[in-house]
Amino acid sequence: MFPIERPRRLRKNETLRALVRETHIRLDQLIYPVFVRPGTGMKLPVSSMPGIYQWSVDLLTDHLEEVYEQGIRSFLFFGIPAHKDAEGSEAYSPEGIVQVALQTVKKRLPEAVLIADLCLCEYTDHGHCGILRGNDVDNDMTIDILAKTAVVQARAGASIVAPSDMMDGRVAAIRHALDQAGFQDIPIMSYAAKYASGFYGPFREAAENTPSFGDRRAYQMDPANRLEALKEVLLDIQEGADMVIVKPAMPYLDVLSDVKNSVQIPVAAYQVSGEYAMIKAASQLGWLDERRVVEESLLSIKRAGADMIITYFAPLFAHWMQQK
Repeated sequence: MFPIERPRRLRKNETLRALVRETHIRLDQLIYPVFVRPGTGMKLPVSSMPGIYQWSVDLLTDHLEEVYEQGIRSFLFFGIPAHKDAEGSEAYSPEGIVQVALQTVKKRLPEAVLIADLCLCEYTDHGHCGILRGNDVDNDMTIDILAKTAVVQARAGASIVAPSDMMDGRVAAIRHALDQAGFQDIPIMSYAAKYASGFYGPFREAAENTPSFGDRRAYQMDPANRLEALKEVLLDIQEGADMVIVKPAMPYLDVLSDVKNSVQIPVAAYQVSGEYAMIKAASQLGWLDERRVVEESLLSIKRAGADMIITYFAPLFAHWMQQK
């Protein structure tokens, strides 16, 4: 009852606000996604994602060493291959671009967490996330290829494999393949609740994986569905997922909260390319304070339940933290 209850008492200055703050973002819980391509001396800007580049392995390794020193210790790798075909064969080639990057970065940063995105869409000439039978992705043929790819990624030095294809049963197949190959200790971070979202648009440019026909709604989740996300998450956990991802993040904070409250394993959220691009564009136009909005957006994701956040803002956020 007023005037006994005055919540403003605890907001008087920044020191007091910090003392009672409920939610905190730690650099060691941020994951930085990167795009790697063949060649040397290459740093190609992604026009729809200012500040994000396609890197050749040599320059990427130098870049990640700098980011690591800033406090970001976990990296998620996406590859742009030299060759694409119907089976996405470079995804599981020992000489594939992500495998080369994993090997090189592992030597330079042996304590870093290297996460290999596990999907075929960047490697297929049709841009879909699996093997086609007619115009449909064949689920069971695809999971065989994903399991094979996971083993190759583990051999190349991946600390974690992260299947993002949304095929049914793929976590079980990947777990079995890793175990049979002697990689029982390699965790699976499953994109368990991945929605068919319009927020992925800039990623299509960065990863060069736009489908040549149709879209991915036949395997990624319907944005209207909330309960189905829990079904997907629980199935993946039953199959052996060690961590799960909700993607995108901010448009699905309700789903993120549901998942966090329903499971007993670490939960990640992916602040995707469209989320990044909107904040960047608005800040460049002077419509938003970039630093304030980035921090607020990351806090909202953390507050909703994310143990880890995959974000393209990771290096910039680390730089800001060093300035405090």
